Amino acid sequence: MSTTKSSSKKQKREAISKDEGVSSKLPNSPRAKLEPAPTSCDEPAISTTATASSKKRKHELISDDNGVSLKLSSSTSGKIGPELVIYPSLEAPASTPFRCYVRGKTEINDATNTTSRKPSNVDDILVVGETKSVEFVSNNEEGKGILQSGCRYLVSVYDRSTGSVTVLPVSKSPFALSRTVKKLKSLPPAPTPSPLAYKEARANLGETFGTKKAKLAIRAQERNHIDVGAMEGVMDLVMDGIEKGSGGLMTQEQVNDTADENKLIPPHSSTATKPEDIYPLHEIIPEVEWKLLSVGALEQTESEKARIALLPFRHSRWINDHLERLLGASGKGKKKKKTMKLLIYISAMMMFYKASHWKLTVDKDNLIYKMTNIPEPIVDSLLSRFSEVSRGSNSHQVTPTAKTTLLTYMLALCLKVDNYATDTAVIAHDLSMSVTSVNQLFKTLGCKISTLNAQELSLLGLPQSTGVNNKRAVLTAPVTFPKPKAGKRR
Repeated sequence: MSTTKSSSKKQKREAISKDEGVSSKLPNSPRAKLEPAPTSCDEPAISTTATASSKKRKHELISDDNGVSLKLSSSTSGKIGPELVIYPSLEAPASTPFRCYVRGKTEINDATNTTSRKPSNVDDILVVGETKSVEFVSNNEEGKGILQSGCRYLVSVYDRSTGSVTVLPVSKSPFALSRTVKKLKSLPPAPTPSPLAYKEARANLGETFGTKKAKLAIRAQERNHIDVGAMEGVMDLVMDGIEKGSGGLMTQEQVNDTADENKLIPPHSSTATKPEDIYPLHEIIPEVEWKLLSVGALEQTESEKARIALLPFRHSRWINDHLERLLGASGKGKKKKKTMKLLIYISAMMMFYKASHWKLTVDKDNLIYKMTNIPEPIVDSLLSRFSEVSRGSNSHQVTPTAKTTLLTYMLALCLKVDNYATDTAVIAHDLSMSVTSVNQLFKTLGCKISTLNAQELSLLGLPQSTGVNNKRAVLTAPVTFPKPKAGKRR
């Protein structure tokens, strides 16, 4: 469908506001030019106006003081009619023909035996025009932006002979045209530069126009550049050197074994199938010290206060409760005697920990005085294993590493007394430590912190009076230690 050029520049183009109905000058800009297309009206479309404000005046003439009348077109031919376009920077000559192309469904008119296409929306209309050297085609993407901005026009035709203005009933949104030079269409597109070429061009640009700081950065980058091609001949030699150097490195299993050995826990067996075999008793308490422990005084004493007075550490609720239940039970067996020895040794370790809790140094004579009924060789063994003596001094210093080792040895004995399910809250209270810190020490031993119900307590041989649904450190076989946490990424 061909379109016609607007009237000459001498003619005044008028626009009547849609809401107010007042006339105003339309901007005479090359980027907002009217391009009328074939219309169903009797007169060619020249200027843009607004619709009448009242439906009652739809087909009536409206006259002003200058004798110009306004009327609304009643054409129903179904044709597209004139369209508005916005030129790019280059404006087409006045004689340039334009055509409208429509993408839509084909409809057949049975009366006239003709076919026609009707656009379903504005995107289906394509405005095309060309000169000898340039092609103009409407850009639908830019046209959507114009449509969304709310800018719309009404096209009108002014008849000088009658002094009337005919307004088309449908408002229009301009089509944005894009241009293409015909001679450049046959040229192949420029190849995309490679990353290396782009980098070199950018470096040359920086060397020519860059600041001192930018030039220094470019030179530093060139100095740090590694030529991979120059290393192709020596890569085999480098790989051989790496293989020879890594020949003496430990395997992953050896690394894990070494890490387990360096943990601040008692000697253990990772392949043990029973919890009692994970931490052997005489690896924690030497056999010589075990034989020196005596339980006769505790068995012969009937008073509870007198029994507590015989212990090295008298303020442990955990030890006192266990000792009371143990002596209250009937029978005299090896298991009962073994448990009493464990409680006495744990009491001595708690006393040693309390003595070193507030002071870095431990006095041997004071420690022997406080540890009632504990043979001196056991005190010497505790000092030698869990403290350090500085060169040229007789004072014993308990370092944080030695203190952690003392606690893990002690908690391993507590697990043996509690049938490998220890209430961590009671132990934390006796040691004046937080429950979280004690739980972490039990996890280091390979325990899992869980809650046991009454049935599970009875299976382990623990009385329900010790507390149902309390958090307990449970040791199972085979033992699994927590994996070290990976460092935070920077």
